Amino acid sequence: MLHLSPVAPDERPHAPRTQADKWATNIGAAKEFHTREGHLHVPRKHLEIVDGVPYKLGTFIDNTRRRADKLTPERRAELDALGMRW
Repeated sequence: MLHLSPVAPDERPHAPRTQADKWATNIGAAKEFHTREGHLHVPRKHLEIVDGVPYKLGTFIDNTRRRADKLTPERRAELDALGMRW
């Protein structure tokens, strides 16, 4: 006998994060960095700690810069407002 029971609500896996969720999280980390440092010259390996959670902000900025031609005008404008170097 397997002794299976239904999954409790706190045991269910979280819904996968959408690309919009990931963007919002990373842009929030970028805004915190910009507010603190006054620029967006983020080292590639930089981890930005937001509410105790580390985010690979340097990787996000570097990858976004490399894929700039694929960004929507709205996302590009968000980064331009923070002084993004393209």
